Order: sequence, then structure tokens, then C-alpha cells
Amino acid sequence: MSRDGHGSAVTLPGDPPGGRRAALVWGVGAGVYFVAVIFRTSLGVAGLDAADRFHVGASALSTFSILQLLVYAGMQIPVGLMVDRLGTKKVLALGVVLFTLGQLGFALSPTYPMALASRALLGCGDAMTFISVLRLGGRWFPARRGPLIAQLAGLIGMAGNLISTVVLSRALHGLGWTTTFVGSSLAGVLVLVLLLAFLKDHPEGHEPTPVHHAGAAYVRRQIAASWREPGTRLGLWVHFTTQFPAMVFLLLWGLPFLVEAQGLSRGTAGELLTLVVLSNMAVGLAYGQIIARHGGARAPLALGTVAATALLWAATLAYPADHAPMWLLVTLCLVLGACGPASMIGFDFARPANPPERQGTASGIVNMGGFVASMTTLLAVGVLLDATGDDYRIAFSSVFVLEALGVAQILRLKSRTHRRERERLVASRVEAVHVPV
Repeated sequence: MSRDGHGSAVTLPGDPPGGRRAALVWGVGAGVYFVAVIFRTSLGVAGLDAADRFHVGASALSTFSILQLLVYAGMQIPVGLMVDRLGTKKVLALGVVLFTLGQLGFALSPTYPMALASRALLGCGDAMTFISVLRLGGRWFPARRGPLIAQLAGLIGMAGNLISTVVLSRALHGLGWTTTFVGSSLAGVLVLVLLLAFLKDHPEGHEPTPVHHAGAAYVRRQIAASWREPGTRLGLWVHFTTQFPAMVFLLLWGLPFLVEAQGLSRGTAGELLTLVVLSNMAVGLAYGQIIARHGGARAPLALGTVAATALLWAATLAYPADHAPMWLLVTLCLVLGACGPASMIGFDFARPANPPERQGTASGIVNMGGFVASMTTLLAVGVLLDATGDDYRIAFSSVFVLEALGVAQILRLKSRTHRRERERLVASRVEAVHVPV
């Protein structure tokens, strides 16, 4: 996909037509991602229960999510290469098998080490889903729909998060640990059946051009070529800077912060976590529409989201009373809801910068950003809580360090990316002039 001088998407010849068939196939892939996010975020509502079940403190509890995200982030480039080489269906099917086994293992683990291994397996399977869904959207829908499709994928993921915060949390306290997690793993079996029955890598007549794969040399070329593009690197840092504040909050530390530091009941804290998810879904639709019409809004939206997040976190942590007022916590959660949609903007910088045969690899590089930042912050918060006697103000101040680093990199790469996009646009127009009719 290229863009005109105003940053608007330009449809390329040979674009897939989209339509109902595309929506059905992509919907199956998105359903897999939906279940993966339910499993990924299930620990967010079970953190306190996990601490009691496995008799661990804050640092050991954070290790669950850190290991899961470490595996997830480490798998992004290998998964991107797998998607480029093997296609979406095979990679998604493998992912479903792995994350379902991970969720089932977590349900039945009698010890902390076994539970850790199960979360690592879950993270490995989860890592294969989002890049595959992005690739599926690129194969089945016109390029101009790319920003909206990416935001819809993020919205579906947040719907999975909503199931975790509303349904799994209630089931956990009503049915118990084992029944809840074993029962949820059945969703993985269901989406595997749908995937095998209905999912196709691409529509008829839109088969990708065969690419010669030459072992390790090919892998190195794919990674190097993707990394050389400023748009790929800018996408990584946008994803790094925008995603992690909400991810850390939803994945593990939001519920303990609201209950232990802010004095809320678990029910009220769960409602605020739900508010983050609902805000994410609403903002995702708005961001997708804005970027599809005005590509130049990508960087301002990303940086504006970072600024708003930093401002609300600072106001909450620096509030002079022991507990922040409810209106401030509500506002914080509404703003955190914009982090997920803002992180999707990273893929919209990388997508036009790379040809179709590198889309999976480039998306994997971008997707590493937010999860590396989330993993780092999860660890920092856990260590600081243990070191300071559960002082959440000090622990959550680590958010500002990573945001400052990310903003500096975004500002450094933004002009390079825009210059490269203009060069590609000029080259595509020159090529179009010289194509014989």
C-alpha cells in the first residue's frame, strides 16, 4: 500500500476484493486471536488467587506474566518468518494447539514451576496469532482497508480481554480455579475445528508470488531488509511506547493496584478494568476510521496518546491523599483504553514500508516492541513493590522511564519515515507513467 501526498491510502492493482467471503475467513482467524487473548489475560483477574494457590510474592507472581511475554516477544520474528513461508492456516493451527495446552496445563498445575511452564507454552501459542491475523487481513481485503482491519483485530482482542474481566473473574470465584481454567480451554478446541474447516490463506486468483527460500541466508535477508526500513523501526517504537501502560495494568498489576493501593473492592476494581477494555474498543473504531482517511494523523495520534497517558498516571500517583478520587481513576482507565488502538498505528507505519513477502517479518518486528516494554515494566513493578514494601507510587513510576525512551526514538525516526514514504510514492508514479497500456 502506498499513500498520496496527504497520507491517504492508494489502492494498488490486484488488490483482493474483500466482501462477505473475506469477512467470514478473516472472522475465523480473528476468533482464534479472541480466544488467545482470553487465555493471555486470564491471569490479570486471577493474580491474587494465583499468589494464594502457589504461595508466592509479588516478584514471583510477576514472573508468570514476564515469562509469558518473554516467550511471546522472542517468538515474534520467528513467527513472522513462519507466516511468510508456511502461510497463515498452518501457523494459526499450531498456535491454537499450543495455547490450549498451555491453558489446560495452567488449570491442572499443582506446583509453581509447572504453572510457569504452562504459561510459557501459552505465550508461545499466543505469539502465533496476531501476526497471522494481520497477514490474513492483508491477503483478503484491499490495502486501503489495512488500518481499519488492524484496529478491528485489536478491538476483537480487547473483546477477549472483556471476557476475562467479566466472565472468567466471576467463574473463578463461583466455580473455582480448576473448573474455570479447564472449562475455558475448551474454547481453544472449538476455534481449532472452525479454523481447519473454513480458513484459507488467500482468495482464489490472489495467490502470492512464490519466493525462493534459501535457509539461514534467506532468513537473514528478510530480517535485515525489514529492519533497514525506517517505517519498520518507527512502527516498533510506536508499539513499544503506546501499548505497555495498559498491558501492564490489564495483564497483572491493575487489580492489585486498585484493591491494595486505592482501597477499592474487587468488584469495583473489576468494573474499572472493564472500563479500560470498553474504552479501548470505542477508541479503536475511531482511530481506525481517522487513519484510513488521514494517514498524516498517525504520529500525532500516537504521541497524543502517550502524552495523555503520562499526564493521567502522574496525576494519579502524585495525588496528595492516600487514595485517588474515583473520578480520577475513571479518567485514567478511559485514557488507558486508548493505548491499544495507538499501538496498532505501529503496524500502519511498517505495512507500506515492506513488500507482501516481508509483511509477516515486519509485523513480527513491530509486535516485539510493546511486549518487550510490557515485560520490562512488569518486572520493574514487581521488583520495586518487593523492595519498597508495596509502594505502588514508586513502582508505577517506572512507566515514565520507558515512555521517555520511546518518545525520543519516535521523534528521531518520524521524519526519516515520512521522507521514505514520499520517495516510494514518487517512484510508484514514475513507474505508472512508463507502464505500457
